[in-house]
Amino acid sequence: MFTGLIEDVGKVAAIGRIGDGARLQVSTGLLLDEIRLGDSVAVNGVCLTVVKKSAGTLFFDVSPESMDRTTFKLLRPGSPVNLERALRVGDRLGGHLVSGHVDCVALVRDRREVSGNHLFSFQLPAHHARSLIEKGSVAVDGISLTVNTVSDDGFSVNIIPHTAECTTLRHRKAGDEVNIETDVIGKYVERLLSGRKEPGKEGVSLELLAKSGFL
Repeated sequence: MFTGLIEDVGKVAAIGRIGDGARLQVSTGLLLDEIRLGDSVAVNGVCLTVVKKSAGTLFFDVSPESMDRTTFKLLRPGSPVNLERALRVGDRLGGHLVSGHVDCVALVRDRREVSGNHLFSFQLPAHHARSLIEKGSVAVDGISLTVNTVSDDGFSVNIIPHTAECTTLRHRKAGDEVNIETDVIGKYVERLLSGRKEPGKEGVSLELLAKSGFL
């Protein structure tokens, strides 16, 4: 698990396709002595496993699923990427719980400056927008953010100058694509309330909740 608080903005040193997957090399200022082989690191919000480290560079193997479902297919040498090490027991949870499992790719609709802040609006598939609520949490390229507004196919966030400066958001503009992970709690609630049934089990519905005294 991660918190969505970015520790470093690294740079893609190299990315080479291996079949439908890839080997990704990222240059970073993180202390490599504190990172072991097999550790999890979120790269632009995608949970990856460190398979090698050398001279300020981390190496990751990227699965075909991750290549297909994220913006990794757009990465090139020199591309900046947000980096966060996995949450340790006892660490402060300053952002929100982020799994590192990207739900979809969203399009930056608009970016404008408002009172020194940066107001971003994003477009994403409607079935993923259902998992977002105003003042809820969302991870954009691994960055924990608070949702300002929600529409049928999008949402907006307000970015303070510090967040813009310390993450890849300073480079984002209209037309760019970003990785999105909606709040994991919201996804569980949505699935329960959808009434989808498993063999031999009754699905949870609003009617069942009311009948049981929860509503």
